[in-house]
Amino acid sequence: MSPALWGALLGATVACGVLLVAARVRAVRRPSLALRVAPFVRDVPRLSGAAPGRASLPAAGAGSGGPLAAASGVFGPLLRSAADGVEKVLGGATSVRRRLTRAGIDRSVHEFRIEQVTWGLAAFAAAAVWGAVRTLADPGTAVSAVVFCLFAFVGGVLARDQHLTSQVRRRERRIIEEFPTVAELLALAVAAGEGPVAALERVVRRSGGELSRELAGVLAAVRTGEPVADAFDRMAATTGLPLVARFASGIAVAVERGTPLSDVLHAQAADVRDAGRRELIESAARREVFMMVPVVFLVLPVVVLFAFYPGVIGLRLVAP
Repeated sequence: MSPALWGALLGATVACGVLLVAARVRAVRRPSLALRVAPFVRDVPRLSGAAPGRASLPAAGAGSGGPLAAASGVFGPLLRSAADGVEKVLGGATSVRRRLTRAGIDRSVHEFRIEQVTWGLAAFAAAAVWGAVRTLADPGTAVSAVVFCLFAFVGGVLARDQHLTSQVRRRERRIIEEFPTVAELLALAVAAGEGPVAALERVVRRSGGELSRELAGVLAAVRTGEPVADAFDRMAATTGLPLVARFASGIAVAVERGTPLSDVLHAQAADVRDAGRRELIESAARREVFMMVPVVFLVLPVVVLFAFYPGVIGLRLVAP
């Protein structure tokens, strides 16, 4: 067979492969029925940590049109097998599910494991490129390059887990920052004569943020028939913040026993502001040494230089 025929056969094979991949990606990116109906459905919980038996629509980007779903559609069997292997090695599905809920990420544990594998493969590819360049320069480093690629894969998998933890911390920090304002708005609405559900609806409609999204899930659960106290109890059980848990428990107790809700909300908002001030003062006290670094290493040398340099120049001029 001539080289030209070999080239034509190879080109046709590559073209067929590209067409198959493009057709599969196009089919995967087609929006599902849930995504088409989602804009017309109001107040439906979208968090993956919803109560059992409660419907949950996929969020934008996490459904069939996301890049993760496209990669899963093209390389699905391999990624799923690798994700199962990562799950068997690492374990901790309950912890991952709880952190996904606390981070507000609408993904299952298996989808998160697939994303971990994707991060690991990206790190493996970068390490492989570096190892190939190094091996071409020094063939004796091939074994160390392979070991480095394996460590890079493990590092990528663990880096995604650490990134999830950082996402949880950032979201909880934003919730704490929003909490006093939302609590005060709820207290003002209740003091004006509105009921807990009406006040919650007004605050959710007028505000935007992570805490308001959590309250929107509670409002959606109440509208589907769940009692207000049970919805807030579930919020207190799923959240990882003691302040928000006390807030939800306080509202549940106030609704059940008929205690003044506005006083409870005002007191909790004041407690959060005081806790924020104390944390700021403690953080400043812990970083007092770091605050002295620019003074010692930047300001003080300049002051000493300006104080002694004229005297040194004068001694040089006076000295014979």
